[in-house]
Amino acid sequence: MATAAFPIPVLPDTTGHFGHFGGMFVPETLMAPLQELATAYTAAQADPAFLTELDGLLRDYAGRPTPLYFAQRWTEKLGGAKIYLKREDLLHTGAHKINNTLGQILLAKRLGKNRIIAETGAGQHGVATAAVCARFGMQCVVYMGKVDMERQALNVVRMRLMGAEVRAVTAGQATLKEAVNEAMRDWVASVDHTHYILGSALGAHPFPMIVRDFQRIIGVEARRQILEKEGRLPDLLVACVGGGSNAIGLFHPFLADENVRMIGVEAGGDGIIPGRHAARFQGGKLGVLQGTKTWLLANDDGQIQLTHSVSAGLDYAAVGPEHAYLQDISRVDYTYATDAEALAAFKELAHCEGIIPALESAHAMAHVAKIAPGLSKHTLIIANLSGRGDKDVEQASRFLLP
Repeated sequence: MATAAFPIPVLPDTTGHFGHFGGMFVPETLMAPLQELATAYTAAQADPAFLTELDGLLRDYAGRPTPLYFAQRWTEKLGGAKIYLKREDLLHTGAHKINNTLGQILLAKRLGKNRIIAETGAGQHGVATAAVCARFGMQCVVYMGKVDMERQALNVVRMRLMGAEVRAVTAGQATLKEAVNEAMRDWVASVDHTHYILGSALGAHPFPMIVRDFQRIIGVEARRQILEKEGRLPDLLVACVGGGSNAIGLFHPFLADENVRMIGVEAGGDGIIPGRHAARFQGGKLGVLQGTKTWLLANDDGQIQLTHSVSAGLDYAAVGPEHAYLQDISRVDYTYATDAEALAAFKELAHCEGIIPALESAHAMAHVAKIAPGLSKHTLIIANLSGRGDKDVEQASRFLLP
């Protein structure tokens, strides 16, 4: 079914920018490796053998396609819009992260790199990286903040079982930002034989583009599936936004469809209080962090503010540059859900559908729960269930169970 077209240029441009955002703000040591990566990626995208191998791995190893599931009981309880869930939680390793790690491990092989490093917050990207390194027999080092290691202990065990070395980061808040810092320091020192599998649509060019493209399969499948089920495109897409890989993966194939609204949901933490949230579009500012120009949380002196979220994967001070661009041109709306709202949605989806979402995904579910009752029953919503909540049960139970 045709819809009105929204004018979206092909981005990033040749300098790695999405409008005012993006770019390559890295030490000179990394400029040549980033250019090498961009060249290898462009060649890989034009290589049928690369694409065939990736498609096979996504199907036979990761478990694609993932279902588009009609949440009937939840829809009936909320009493408004018809809600579909894109079930990325059913993928091998438990989240959408495997889409990107499979693509990037093939790039590493193409580049002749035999050592892989990664950063992780909630641990799902670390687990997905450890899995593909085991599959391809490569050395794997994952940097993870000490705080995140404690609240995501199960994922630390999973990574180690698959042969990864998990290095605790104790600097600063000891969460995701500090883990990225350590991974980048490692890469500067070892770039001749190491590939950095960055986990979200963040960092210096070409990473935001590469991660987006490997995650686009979410939206490509969802588009085909909703047309098969409903005969038309959805009215609304909803996804949580930390760095933003699951959201841009769902949104990107629909960007030109003007009649499809999109909402990204950030981590509101304890409310929009400095140091107690991670909602970059709520009082954030333009700046440069870890290789890219984007919206971030900083004080008046330019120092990065402390962040907080009950979900380790959303607890980050910056947002991916393409999201900053899409907000700037008013194509995507960005809002937030608090810890309390996310925990309530975590429990509600489990009770209504027998599906325990990741706490990250629960932020998107919280916004769906907020708006669906006020929408027509003819409204179609697709919410990205980006990961499953096995990793979060112990932490959530402290808040939700007697």
